Amino acid sequence: MARKEFRDKVIMKKRMLYTLMIVFAIFIGLIVRITFIMFVEGGTYKARATQQWTSDVKINAKRGRILDRNEKELAVSANVYRVDLDLNALRNSIEQQKITMETIAPKIAEIAKMDPAEVLDKLTRPLPNGKPRGAAILKRRIEKDIADGIKKYSEEMSLRGLVISPDTKRYYPNGSFAAHILGHTNSDGEGLTGIELQYNKFLAGVPGIKIAETDQKSEDLPYKISEYTEPVDGRDVVLTIDENIQYFAEKAASQALKDNDAKAVSVIVMDPKTGEILAMANKPDYDPNNPWPEGLSNEDTQKTWRNRAVSDAYEPGSIFKVVTATAAIEKGVLKEGETFNCGGGLTIGGRTIHCWKTSGHGPLDFEGIIKNSCNVGFMVLADRMKKEALNEYIYKYGFGKKTGIDLPGEARGIVKPTEQISVTDLATISFGQSNTVSAIQYMQAFNSIANGGTLITPHLMKEVIHYDDDSNRVIDATFSNYNKRSEIKSETMERMRKHLEATVATGGASKAHIPGYHIAGKTGTAQKVDPVNGGYAQGKYISSFAGMAPANDPKVTVFISIDEPNPSLYYAGQIAAPVGKVLFNDIFNYFALKPDANSEDVQKSLKKDVVISEIRGQKKADATKILKDIGLSYRIEGDGEYVVDISPKPGYMVKEGSEIILYTGKQSQTDSTVGVPDLMGTTPESARKLLENLGLKVQFVGDGVVGGQSIEAGQIVKKGTVITCHLQVLAD
Repeated sequence: MARKEFRDKVIMKKRMLYTLMIVFAIFIGLIVRITFIMFVEGGTYKARATQQWTSDVKINAKRGRILDRNEKELAVSANVYRVDLDLNALRNSIEQQKITMETIAPKIAEIAKMDPAEVLDKLTRPLPNGKPRGAAILKRRIEKDIADGIKKYSEEMSLRGLVISPDTKRYYPNGSFAAHILGHTNSDGEGLTGIELQYNKFLAGVPGIKIAETDQKSEDLPYKISEYTEPVDGRDVVLTIDENIQYFAEKAASQALKDNDAKAVSVIVMDPKTGEILAMANKPDYDPNNPWPEGLSNEDTQKTWRNRAVSDAYEPGSIFKVVTATAAIEKGVLKEGETFNCGGGLTIGGRTIHCWKTSGHGPLDFEGIIKNSCNVGFMVLADRMKKEALNEYIYKYGFGKKTGIDLPGEARGIVKPTEQISVTDLATISFGQSNTVSAIQYMQAFNSIANGGTLITPHLMKEVIHYDDDSNRVIDATFSNYNKRSEIKSETMERMRKHLEATVATGGASKAHIPGYHIAGKTGTAQKVDPVNGGYAQGKYISSFAGMAPANDPKVTVFISIDEPNPSLYYAGQIAAPVGKVLFNDIFNYFALKPDANSEDVQKSLKKDVVISEIRGQKKADATKILKDIGLSYRIEGDGEYVVDISPKPGYMVKEGSEIILYTGKQSQTDSTVGVPDLMGTTPESARKLLENLGLKVQFVGDGVVGGQSIEAGQIVKKGTVITCHLQVLAD
């Protein structure tokens, strides 16, 4: 018996020991688990707990303004509201009120000015896994009246879960003005294009947050706030743009687009000494207040956002001849007093390469080949320099690499590697074919001619600023990436400015000339490459003009590019140079620059050229109506019933508003002589119509547009005279 009791006690002790060991192991396990939860996963569980009994609201920072150089507002942010959906609270709420999402969706849509189906979708759409969503955004950037309406409806229906909080909305007060510079923001207020994207880090600011404790109904407890971080508003970006000069550029671009029935027009105005962009306009453009207009595909929409002055590269044509000319001066390949004989083309590498004037320019000196944009002269210079020297200066001018402009999407352009340049490539490169450049690349190079040989990074940001609590202006950053480098002698650039001034005064860019002002410049008409079939596209050109003023010490440079003008008139000297003239005049007046000539001569030069129609033989009333319709005034001499002669003669080109003297008499006394009009750059159809109106006959030789005429403009001839027009594809 005793042995059995002893055995039972031993067994009991063992059981107790095992039990204690198990309990101790469990205790140790619990300690380890608690320790793991507290110190390893504590943050996670704390966050979960906080999420359950708090609600957090992100408070967006007010985005900084974008200002012109005089701090005029170009882009601003206004305080508005947003409506978020706490769908868990909303579902509980409608269940208590015994209503459905289908019941409340139409009214919410009416107040928020949304489609009822869209609202219902936001209220009921599940997660991809089929489970109910916990939150959604109903609508952002709503005005106060809409926010108040939703709040009132929520209170009337005893709904919880319609969360109204502050938001900001981006406004562009001037609509499409400077759209491609400013860019726009996405739905979250982050910069998407232009300056909005480039300087988003300054403009965006830092959002704040409010974390509030909530009750079991997910409603805020008014007496308790766990945490509040105030948002830091974004900084203001001050641009180099001058609002007034930007307006001049926009006006010039719009008019050029309309007048030339063009695909697109780009205009740039810069300070050549600092690299500051004073204006940059592209037409057509878009409204950054509504960057996603209805009816456009995503691809077409993004095309409207593209800043063509920065993102498009193309063969520049004859404006590139300034590079060849400066290289020739620097390399010493010019001979004192020499002339270049242009017979209309040169045979190089077994291929005949034509001058734009296929009939030839005849003998020209160095300034003459620049003024007349003679391809032959530049091919001769390139042949003397060889490909290594020409490419050396192409790279010195910064072509083939990005300028570093502070805008996204800049094109690099293409410069053919030296080892791949053939003798025919060398010839065509010399006058602006084969390589491609962007407008802003060209302006960086052209500015170096204007400022004496220094390349400077083109830029739009002047300063980043903010105003402190005492309204003191604080500068946070200034533009500093000028990357200045002097590559070409100032004496060479001074010589080039004189040649370019002569080009505007009496050469191919003469339609940019304003009496009394010293403008230097160059035109270029380049055929566009056919990206599908290769070669050059039929009837598609880019007409450009680059200019600077005053020529001896330029304060401003301008660039005009007209993409695919109406093929009936595409010659840059005829369509791009006049745009430069109007733009320069606006800038001169704004800068209060005084001309050498009197103001009457200046204003007269700015008027449009008008060809006098044949009105002789018509009754006075009919003749005077025709003159009025084309913008001319008149004075009548005599008291006859018919107009028998006029002065100047029909066919002459005069300025709009000029006075025409009408001599009256009997119809049988009508004079039969006319003036020969200037037909340069017109299509055969336009030339034929004009000459037939004057009673002249015409014959055409060649293909293209009129590049020469057998009788010079202004000559007096009898009706019935035959005018031979030499046609050619012009690419000056």
